[in-house]
Amino acid sequence: MTTNLTNFPLLSTIDSPADLRALSQGDLINVSNELRSYLLNSVSKSSGHFASGLGTIELTVALHYVYNTPFDHLIWDVGHQAYPHKILTGRRDKLHTIRQKGGLHPFPWREESEYDTLSVGHSSTSISAALGLAVAADKEGKNRKTVAVIGDGAMTAGIAFEALNHAGDIKKDMLVILNDNDMSISENVGALNNHFAKILSSSVFASLREGSKRILSNIPPIKELASRAEEHLKGMVVPSTFFEELGFNYIGPIDGHDVNGLVDTIKNMSHLKGPQLLHVITTKGKGYQAAEQDPIKYHAVPKFNPSDTNLPKKVASLPSYSQIFGDWLCKTAETDKKLVAVTPAMAEGSGMVEFSKRFPDQYYDVAIAEQHAVTYAAGLAIGGLKPVVAIYSTFLQRGYDQLIHDVAIQNLPVMFAVDRAGVVGADGATHQGAFDLSYLRCIPNLTIMAPSDERECQLMLTTGYSLDTPSIVRYPRGNGIGQELPKISDTIEIGKAVTKYKGSKIALLSFGPILAEVEKAGKVLGATVVDMRFIKPLDVNLLKDISQSHQVLITIEDNAIAGGAGSGVNEYILSQGLCVKVLNIGLPDQFIKHGSQEEIHHELGLDHQSIVDKVNTFIA
Repeated sequence: MTTNLTNFPLLSTIDSPADLRALSQGDLINVSNELRSYLLNSVSKSSGHFASGLGTIELTVALHYVYNTPFDHLIWDVGHQAYPHKILTGRRDKLHTIRQKGGLHPFPWREESEYDTLSVGHSSTSISAALGLAVAADKEGKNRKTVAVIGDGAMTAGIAFEALNHAGDIKKDMLVILNDNDMSISENVGALNNHFAKILSSSVFASLREGSKRILSNIPPIKELASRAEEHLKGMVVPSTFFEELGFNYIGPIDGHDVNGLVDTIKNMSHLKGPQLLHVITTKGKGYQAAEQDPIKYHAVPKFNPSDTNLPKKVASLPSYSQIFGDWLCKTAETDKKLVAVTPAMAEGSGMVEFSKRFPDQYYDVAIAEQHAVTYAAGLAIGGLKPVVAIYSTFLQRGYDQLIHDVAIQNLPVMFAVDRAGVVGADGATHQGAFDLSYLRCIPNLTIMAPSDERECQLMLTTGYSLDTPSIVRYPRGNGIGQELPKISDTIEIGKAVTKYKGSKIALLSFGPILAEVEKAGKVLGATVVDMRFIKPLDVNLLKDISQSHQVLITIEDNAIAGGAGSGVNEYILSQGLCVKVLNIGLPDQFIKHGSQEEIHHELGLDHQSIVDKVNTFIA
């Protein structure tokens, strides 16, 4: 499926940013309008991230128009907003394949294009990487420019502030663009403010400012007066900001949807020395009213009809694991006022919206700050509360040191509800929850559980919450299988597995939601099937018995084989000198690309037929 380019006379001629730069500046408004229409037309037919891209149309056009990309380096933070960038950099006709197996990557990706300077997926990395590139460019001596575009949400992460602090200290030439879409364009972000921004970013003003400082530098009272005068001048036209204190020259805020204003200001700023920060105000979903009014709903969309004001309703299905968690959270909070829930800006994805409304005094969204979220939970626990940290598997990686030092070493009763564990799907390598069992299993004091269905998930949540030590419940993206939920107070015995079927010779040891496929394979193989439930502690009594009564043990998990649950089984068997053959099935030693969960499971051999084939090959 490709989009008919007849209605896009300018965009159809742009196969690279060089083609864009060949146009006159007067054409850029029409280019922006065509680009917005093209994005709407394409994503509505194929699905994908939507509102963020609509908000960066003019900024993307301006940046590629001013800078000589890919020689000049342009870095997008996270990348939800980079669809327009992909369209302008030679991938226009493939945009309909985005997030699909074998199609375009959902985020900027170095393997995909020379215009994608940094592969991204987790937020707030752009300034650090840009600073490294700016230092390298300075050593190279070819006048290569470096630009990082970061959103106001991503700016809440500690790594962004660390990078700003370092950049202001070493004063390399670079531009950071703060894409602020958390507010509407107020009256001062209009023609007058754009005019002042052009003045303040001009070489004349910069020369005047630096020259005055040099001349007056040896006269302290006058130097102080000059500094105050400069700040007074800027204070009349720009908001007070701490960026100047960090060593950045701050310009803005300006209208992020005025493409010509952006071009003029960015062109001026591209010639300034040292670290620069341009503050632009944009509107998520710009140009499509429904997305402007509800940018969260339109952040990532299924296929939809642009003329319809509502997105297609999801077909009624079984509740997702995130919903199971959210319901458990609300029911538990009804009877326990000490429960407090913490999330690093993932309320919607983690199923916490209802909880946040019903129990606002027990709910804490700490923004994109995973390290802080974990240590904050440790403080809550020390203070006598019972914290539950809702976090994606791939994002918990960012709070790993804090989990070890601030929770596990102190043996604090913090429960981690680890969502999106295992193969996640269309968001690709940066979002696959492939490593959590491996990086958690080696930490002392943790109890680690992996539910095979929604009933087990609720049981494990209650069990983990009841402990006075740290616990992990890791569950996948997707829906349950229709199991009836237990009472909210029901728990399970720690370290106790459940034998689902008894067979002979072969035992399949399943960890997590892969159980449904394992059971199908077990019936074909005539094998014993065990839902292991616990990764730590393992049910060593069962392992000992089953090793003595079976010839072959097969471990199956939706996690990296290296260091995963199967590795724990291997370690126990070796330590006991048990004589039994063992095969570990799981995710291979490679980063998992994007595609649907079903496609990836099949490709990596985690569907039931692949399990059968692997077992038969192993025992042949």
